[in-house]
Amino acid sequence: MTTAIPHEHTSGNMTLSRFSSLIGTLKLLAFMLRRDRIRLPLWVFGLSLMMLYFANALGTVLTDEALTSMAALASSPMFALIGGPGYGFDSITVGKIIVGVYSVYIMIGAALMSILTISRHTRVEEQSGRAELIRANIIGRHAPLAAALILVALMNLLLVGLLAVIFQFSAIEVDSFQSSLLLASSIGSAGLFFAGVTAVTAQISAYSRTASGIAGVVLAVSFVVRGLGDMSFVQGGNLGWMSWLSPLGWAQQTAPLTLDRWWPLIISLLVTTFLIALSFVLQTRRDLDAGLLPDRLGEATAPTWLRNSLTFAFLLQRSTLLWWSFALLLGGLIFGAFVQPMAENAEGMPPEIMIVFGGSDKMVEGYLGFMGLYFAIMSAIYAILAAQSLRTEEEMVRTETLLAAGISRKGWLESWALVTMLGSLILQTLAGFGVGIGASLTTGDWSLCRSALIGHIIQTPAVWLLFGIAITFYGIAPRFIGVTWAVFAWGAALSLFGDILQFKDAVLATSVFRTIGQYPNETISWGVIGLLLALSIALLTIGVQGFRRRDLVAT
Repeated sequence: MTTAIPHEHTSGNMTLSRFSSLIGTLKLLAFMLRRDRIRLPLWVFGLSLMMLYFANALGTVLTDEALTSMAALASSPMFALIGGPGYGFDSITVGKIIVGVYSVYIMIGAALMSILTISRHTRVEEQSGRAELIRANIIGRHAPLAAALILVALMNLLLVGLLAVIFQFSAIEVDSFQSSLLLASSIGSAGLFFAGVTAVTAQISAYSRTASGIAGVVLAVSFVVRGLGDMSFVQGGNLGWMSWLSPLGWAQQTAPLTLDRWWPLIISLLVTTFLIALSFVLQTRRDLDAGLLPDRLGEATAPTWLRNSLTFAFLLQRSTLLWWSFALLLGGLIFGAFVQPMAENAEGMPPEIMIVFGGSDKMVEGYLGFMGLYFAIMSAIYAILAAQSLRTEEEMVRTETLLAAGISRKGWLESWALVTMLGSLILQTLAGFGVGIGASLTTGDWSLCRSALIGHIIQTPAVWLLFGIAITFYGIAPRFIGVTWAVFAWGAALSLFGDILQFKDAVLATSVFRTIGQYPNETISWGVIGLLLALSIALLTIGVQGFRRRDLVAT
């Protein structure tokens, strides 16, 4: 016996099907807001506190003499690399310093917030199997992605509002609220852009680590491209157009307090809209829990070298390490090539630059030493992300399966730590090799290759100490592993800007990156290196013992 479907019901289903892909979006949004009731305010208020600190502390501390020094530093390509093009520094104010130097790092924070949030609520949900359970209800195909994008948009809008108010009513005394709103909007536009990037990468790969990693590579490339363009711009070169290839460059080209132009944000908005639309189109072309890139079939039997936890940890990190190695080697070659222009223009640079780099006769050595510090900060990002990957493995229930196969907790964590520490050493070596080769090719002095290589390698213990902090949190309280990023940010900020802002030595000494010495411009402090190694081992030991005693967690 068959039953005919009433015509009215069929017509209703056809009408419903037109909008079914977004059914349940608001309910999922409410659920995501509840899940992120702690993460959301931590991200938004944390980035807002950075602006609050910069605006009020610098507005109170910087004297007229310090402002004059900052104006002189604006002509340095190194200053353009770490901050930006320095619009309006010919009539410098504290507000322009924040806009031209510090705002890019809040943009990076907003970008990371968006990348991790989109990945958490899309690809991680599919990878863990929770998305399949949710889709068993009346939930549209595109609803999870749409809800995640709306959530990130709300986070960035809230961030924009708070930043604008903080900047306007800080000790800087900004005249126009339009400038404050423009600065905040430029930061929010960077966050939204990388939300769109991650929405696309989440469709490409079936794994959250790869999706977030590709988005992170886009962020890193954006920073490097912007830096190269700005370095050329301040030197009067012909590569300034490269800044316009970077979403971070679009945000900085608004130049609040100087040019106050909104139209560069239109570029960011249009590209973001295209990326979001592309992500929905790509999602219709793949199955749930699958990526557009097909999974590579493994061998029927494991290779002979894959016999223990150490080789398995290397297998899991191999792809990430290869990408990072390529990026840092290429970055080293590019930045090393700037040694010759720095040396040629040394006599014409302001005295403040001479002090930072040890005088005009030590400009090359000072630049190489700074590059060792700069790439140590990059390698520390790799190490901290590797530590966070341990928690992801645990939440995806893969760690539990691995431990059930006869691998001890101690052996697994120690193996992962060893691979990460050797990986960071390899990254520093490749970066130093790249800088040395680039410098030697442009100057003809091949002794610089050795100096650059040593100067980069000796910075590795600082990276290991941060990794040890992250492992300690993972072993004892994995939910607080993100605190490591605060320690990292503090150390990086003091290393990059501490001398410029004339902080006291006691404050500068709290940065983990400033303890070893920037060889070849400074003497290597071997005692400090030994202390950092001892602290790293102690922290790793604490983390391993904590991991052995606590229960495995899953979300």
